[in-house]
Amino acid sequence: MTQQLYILTGASRGMGLAMARQLLQPGHTLVCMARHTQPELTTGAPAGAVLEQWTVDLSQATQAAQQLHAWLAAQPAGRYAGATLINNAGVIPRIAPLSACTSAQDMAGLANALRVGLEAPMLLTAAFLGATEAWGAIPRKVLNISSGLGRRAMASQASYCAAKAGMDHFTRCLALDEASKPHGAKVCSLAPGVIDTDMQVQLRGANPADFPDVQNFASLKTGGMLTAPAAAAARVLAWLQRPDFGSNPVADVRDA
Repeated sequence: MTQQLYILTGASRGMGLAMARQLLQPGHTLVCMARHTQPELTTGAPAGAVLEQWTVDLSQATQAAQQLHAWLAAQPAGRYAGATLINNAGVIPRIAPLSACTSAQDMAGLANALRVGLEAPMLLTAAFLGATEAWGAIPRKVLNISSGLGRRAMASQASYCAAKAGMDHFTRCLALDEASKPHGAKVCSLAPGVIDTDMQVQLRGANPADFPDVQNFASLKTGGMLTAPAAAAARVLAWLQRPDFGSNPVADVRDA
């Protein structure tokens, strides 16, 4: 019983893809859940690593959670020495004040951001913990990738800020649930810092009339203050391996 199980959402690009690359190593089983698969992960998988890529729409969170629960329930007893769920996927809809988001397309975008950023992590976490609770005393962890915007309000970011704030707080509740169990999971909602991803491109490319902070995000890029996805992934995965992981259910990598 030496295989470590990792389940990772949003693994097709950005920091998610960087985490998938780093987790794909001998002795690991990696299940990636994303809208698209990444052929490079398959071709680059080393001997002794097990990879599954599921094409999943996380806005349909009930289906994704049921698929995960059924897969976990079908795993033979004693196969894994540890199991970890990393809820990484997130979406920023059109950047604008909430009062301007009145079209059907905008409202669908707001709903999608909340489903992917909050509903999906909650349902996947429920499925993961429910299916693995009978696996005995093996270490189980849930790592939710949060954001500083879950802890600091920003104009024209209502849905993203709300999703991340909700993620932080449901993690706090979850930590209380698990602390009362003999072999409860360790959980943490972790802000990974500012990362040079497509999301940053979206933020600094927003209309200044709609987004007062657009210049701040542009300055992060020009000032070289963005962390490369690979470096950010390494910091997040190092946090996951800390002996005190979960002692603080809401944390920031910059606090290390």
